[in-house]
Amino acid sequence: MAASDWRLEGEWLKNCTCAFGCPCDFNARPTQGYCKGMVAMRIAKGHFEGTRLDGLCFAITVDFPGPLHEGNGTIQPIIDERATAEQRQALFDIFSGKHSAEGTLFQIVSMIVTKIHDPVFAPFEFSFDKAGRVAKLVAKGVLETEVEPIKNPVTGDPHRIQVVMPEGFEHRAAEVASANIRSTGAILFEARGTHSSLANVVQTPEGVAA
Repeated sequence: MAASDWRLEGEWLKNCTCAFGCPCDFNARPTQGYCKGMVAMRIAKGHFEGTRLDGLCFAITVDFPGPLHEGNGTIQPIIDERATAEQRQALFDIFSGKHSAEGTLFQIVSMIVTKIHDPVFAPFEFSFDKAGRVAKLVAKGVLETEVEPIKNPVTGDPHRIQVVMPEGFEHRAAEVASANIRSTGAILFEARGTHSSLANVVQTPEGVAA
């Protein structure tokens, strides 16, 4: 049982270099054998103990040489520059996995990551339309990503796919879309027309609550 009281509720974005569908969600190997990508969240409502986190954004870029479960991952946290010193520490405490139960998102990440680059504090631009499969995130100077619906290759019409994971540790259901990514921080990469997941999530010390 995790001892700390925290909760993150908001909009969740996961974009990576794999083909549409994210093989990790299916316990399959990454499309290109490795995984580079990012996750991001705009916190509608959140706290860590007595520290409020409402309205803040964060992103984390990732680099795994193989399937995530094989570990040896590298990450870089990117934190909303508006966060106070107390809020920054609160987010780092959540990311550490030390305040989460076994088998939950941040605890799992803590086990498969071997290197953490120094965090970046940047101004964020974040727009998110889950139903429309449209999103945009800019962490100035370090990360940019845009999301649009997958297009039918014959007609050009928007193509809608949902992934439902009743026992998912990241989310319970997500819209699948197409992402462009440009990461210019410590983890350098660029991708066009690759996987995106858009979800509304509630994360707690005991895992996904919704």
